[in-house]
Amino acid sequence: MLQNIAWVVSLTLITILIGVFVSVIRKSGLSDLKPDDGKSSAKWRNRTFWTLTVLFVPIIAYSLAYLPYAPANAKNNDALVVEATGYQWRWELSQQTIPTNTLIEFHVRSADVNHGFAIYDDKLQLHTQTQAMPGMTNKLRHTFKTPGTYKILCLEYCGMAHHNMLTEIKVIPEQQDN
Repeated sequence: MLQNIAWVVSLTLITILIGVFVSVIRKSGLSDLKPDDGKSSAKWRNRTFWTLTVLFVPIIAYSLAYLPYAPANAKNNDALVVEATGYQWRWELSQQTIPTNTLIEFHVRSADVNHGFAIYDDKLQLHTQTQAMPGMTNKLRHTFKTPGTYKILCLEYCGMAHHNMLTEIKVIPEQQDN
């Protein structure tokens, strides 16, 4: 959904930019024909600036309202916490099996150098990712909808055996109360 919004906004901005370039190119040839004291150009630039500001500030604010990160003051009461620590060249997880349709909050940290914590499905499609940095804990919230085995890979080059830095997490159907 957000990718579609970003695509539409990008195409709109590109169209406006092309329109501005075409307008400047057309007016550049006419400047020799009639004298201009600069007031109309300044007025046009001022009007364009404020129009774009009024249009795009709300769009940017709207897009920032749906960041996939937990707020800094969020409580963990509704999430299952999984501790994830990166070492050269392995991941250690506090849980290897988690249920579907449950909010998981990964507390991601590094014991040595920077690592990239990335979760891929069995088709190697990236689902979510964050950085693992020494001395810092990043919280990554994700809900797995589909059962299966997910791979956790390092996305940040961390040394000679970086390519071997892989672990798996098994997502099982949630328990139904009868």
